[in-house]
This record gives sequence, C-alpha cells and structure tokens, in this order.
Amino acid sequence: MGRKLPIFRATSSADIGVGTAEFARPALPFRAMYTPLLCLLGFVAWTLLLVAVGIGGVRVGSVLTGIAPIDGFPADEPHGSPRYRRLMRAHVNCVENLPLFATVVLTGAIMHAGSAHMDTLALTYLGARVFQSLVHIASGSAVAINLRFAGFVVQLVCLTWMGVLVWRAIEASSFV
Repeated sequence: MGRKLPIFRATSSADIGVGTAEFARPALPFRAMYTPLLCLLGFVAWTLLLVAVGIGGVRVGSVLTGIAPIDGFPADEPHGSPRYRRLMRAHVNCVENLPLFATVVLTGAIMHAGSAHMDTLALTYLGARVFQSLVHIASGSAVAINLRFAGFVVQLVCLTWMGVLVWRAIEASSFV
C-alpha cells in the first residue's frame, strides 16, 4: 500500500498524552531549534508573499486589464511606478539574504546549537527583515533609507551572532 514511516513508541504511559494512543514525541537530548526553523519558514513565506501578492499581483492585474502586454516586464529595464520598483528591490533583497539565514539556521539545527539566545536572534532577524522590506516599499525618502539601513544592521548583527553560536557548537563537537 505504501512505505511505512518510523513510529516513535512511548516508553511509559506518562509519555502518551490525551488523544495520542499510538504516537509519542521522543525526548530530545538537546534544545531543539524550533524557533529558528520556524523563522526560516517565515522568511520563505515573506519572500513568497512579496513576489506573489506584490509583484505578481501588479503584473497579473496589468496584463488582465490590458495596461501591459504579457511580455511587458523586461528584467533589464525599469518599469512600473517607483513603489513597484522598490517592491521588486525588497523582494530581491530577501532572495539575496535568505540563503545566508538558511545556512546558519540549518547548520545550527544539524549541530544542535539551539538556545534561548538563538531563538531571540532568529526572531529579531525575521522582524528586522520584514521591517526593512516594509520601509523599503513604503518610501524612498532619506528617512526611510536610514530606517532600512538600521534594519539591515540589526540583521547583520543577528546573523553574525547566530553564526558565532553555531561555530561554538561545531567546536564543541567532534567535527573540529
């Protein structure tokens, strides 16, 4: 009928909660990286939201209403309003930074680098990323540019600090 998935069996009746007669979560010997991994998924969702709702919505709407032909959005030419172009840059900024965040979070998960600090840094990073994107889209003024830069600096600090925590976990393992 199909492949069977591994089943984690409870070791005592206390391991089985209400409504979970067959399955129980195994005890983890480390602090899991749930929050950073959820932040990674949030970052992916934010990046997709910018392209699907923002860029895709404008392009599909323009094509359907006859404002622009389907091939009227060449990548190497500026087109659309200044806000639309800022939205495109905000999306590209997310695409550029997502692999960096993913590398640190996934390496941290593999190395069991979870901690309260890692959780706080990941949440702060994601908040700063969303803040930077929203400010970028909202305005191109000097104040907005300074606010965007502040959001970017927060992200750099968080990512660097997270990288140090992951490096410490690597050093503490038998890999180094």
